[in-house]
Amino acid sequence: MSGRTGARWLATVRRAPLVAAAAVALTGATPVQQYGVREGLNLNSFVRSGPVAAHVVLRSGKVPRLLVAFPAGNSGVALWFAPLAGAAQWTLAGQPQPVTQADARGRPLHGVRFTVAIPAARLVPQQAVLSSIRVIRDYQALGKAPAEVLTTAATTGNAIHWSRDRLDGAAGYDLAMTVVGGRIADGAILAGADGVIRLAVTALTGETPLTPRGGDDLLNAHAQPDAGARDALTFLSYREKFLAGSWRFDTYFGRDTLMSVRLLMPALQPQAVETGLTSVLARLSREGEVAHEEDIGEFAILDHRKSDGSSSAAPVYNYNMVDSDYMLAPVARAWLLDDPRGRTRAAAYLAQRVDGETAGARLVRNLRFVLARAAPFARDPAPARLIALKPGMDAGEWRDSNDGLAGGRIPYDVNAVLVPAALDAAVALQASGLLRPYLAAGDAAPFAQAARIAAAWRAQAPSLFDVTLPADTARRQVTDYARAIGVPDAPAVQAIPATGLRFPAIALDAAGRPIPVQNSDPGFALLFDRPAEAALQVMAATFARPFPAGLRTGAGMLVANPAFAGAAIQRRFSANAYHGTVVWSWQQALVAAGLARQLDRRDLSAPTRAALAQAQACLWDGIEATRAVQSSELWSWRYAGGRYQVVPFGAAGADVDESNAAQLWSTVYLALRRPADGARCTSG
Repeated sequence: MSGRTGARWLATVRRAPLVAAAAVALTGATPVQQYGVREGLNLNSFVRSGPVAAHVVLRSGKVPRLLVAFPAGNSGVALWFAPLAGAAQWTLAGQPQPVTQADARGRPLHGVRFTVAIPAARLVPQQAVLSSIRVIRDYQALGKAPAEVLTTAATTGNAIHWSRDRLDGAAGYDLAMTVVGGRIADGAILAGADGVIRLAVTALTGETPLTPRGGDDLLNAHAQPDAGARDALTFLSYREKFLAGSWRFDTYFGRDTLMSVRLLMPALQPQAVETGLTSVLARLSREGEVAHEEDIGEFAILDHRKSDGSSSAAPVYNYNMVDSDYMLAPVARAWLLDDPRGRTRAAAYLAQRVDGETAGARLVRNLRFVLARAAPFARDPAPARLIALKPGMDAGEWRDSNDGLAGGRIPYDVNAVLVPAALDAAVALQASGLLRPYLAAGDAAPFAQAARIAAAWRAQAPSLFDVTLPADTARRQVTDYARAIGVPDAPAVQAIPATGLRFPAIALDAAGRPIPVQNSDPGFALLFDRPAEAALQVMAATFARPFPAGLRTGAGMLVANPAFAGAAIQRRFSANAYHGTVVWSWQQALVAAGLARQLDRRDLSAPTRAALAQAQACLWDGIEATRAVQSSELWSWRYAGGRYQVVPFGAAGADVDESNAAQLWSTVYLALRRPADGARCTSG
């Protein structure tokens, strides 16, 4: 399905979008906020009303699935059906409606009720999973779930019911399905005379609801009037935290929160910015590391049963990622020092207590961690002293799939950009005096050395990632790769200058050697750093050159290009790989915000400004061509009819996963706009 078709479907179902909720007559006259979107094989419908927040996902095709995700406790219910003889497509009759009802012990369960239809002669329920979204996610990927969370169905007449308490005895999860078109016979659901099966479904969770944030409590007057992005952001926004994405990440992710808050900052209300920062500070480790993800609800119980034998539901935090540790300080600086609104609130904000400790003390804890980790490389600038992935981990930054760094151990974005940016922020925050109440006697020496350490990183780290290729070598590799994947090579080959190609490696391997995969991560340098003109020209050229000499396609800016890395890596970076030759919405936004920031400089030569402006025009052409899928997590492409066409990620059997229909950091275009000059891409 094309993005344009998806946009039409969305326009016809958006009866009460989240940002302009229409009142629906329910108990207490609570307004119902709804929107929907079809993406690839998935039909998505989002509902929020009082204590109810739910995302209904109907997956069509040969293996139908019915899933409802709840932000409350990152919980959900899902039902997989046996494979069909041929593909069939779900339809939704009207909009899901919020409901609250009591379980067998009188405890409230919150969820949705809806009716669906599918043109199939026979549906056989294969497996229901009622638990944490983490459990459902694992079952989707691996086909396995812990035995203790599985429950059998109770069938009465034309009704099928799954229900269970949470593992600790708290209110749990409920999925009820009544056949209203067709009948049940011998464990199968059979179609009616019209060949269609119709089901009335009620899906519920007993997890504690979050507190919705939206409207003027979320966005200010500078936010763009993009209904799709507003809908997605509102569904993912709560006073306790932002959710990373739905359906697969309906809870806190540290990196996602920090990058989204930074990019959305101009469009967010102050209390929304501070919700994001506070959620990160509240989850710091004792050493000052930023939590990547949280295990909450029943997944936390499963963790505790493995680790200490208890059934505690206390959250368990994951600190496996290395990039978010160095994002907190630059984002905090952007709010507390660089934004006039945040600057006026900074002292009061840092004095607020977060779980018994001031926000200022927690921020200093992270800065101590940054300074301690950065000092060794400043003393001895060797690759072995850079920030590497943690032992035993295949991933550790935003490209967090097993192949995302092509086997690399030392990521470019962390070392060339984020560490120096965090050190700069430590210097600026300390100089502002804001940290004075929270510094200990032992902090004087490390903070006094921060500027020198930052200078050493900036001078020594980026060059370790340099990749340079002679023009003839680059042209040959582009031609060979283009033929292998079935895309044209002529525009790309013509765009390679006689001086050859230069770009930063995606990572260094364990021996400190650059892995020559072109990538979009220089966007971090554009947003957080002040690169030299030569570096800016390299970055601009990479973004503007047509794939596979660069990252530009008609389906958007790719996050990786393995044309120069050899066949083995090229196979791992396909258009079906999660961090392969695919388009991530937020990475386009990162580069757009970074290019605008660099073009605001007054110290750049005319040629450098022209190169940046051309990259900006090419990037925005790609953004505007993919508006229909912009709030999605990522998408893939195909080359057909002489052009690159958007393909929803997860629509193909070879795709390693499916994309979220609502992704937090894909909503950041609310704070971005194309330059008014209207320049268009002329490169390639």
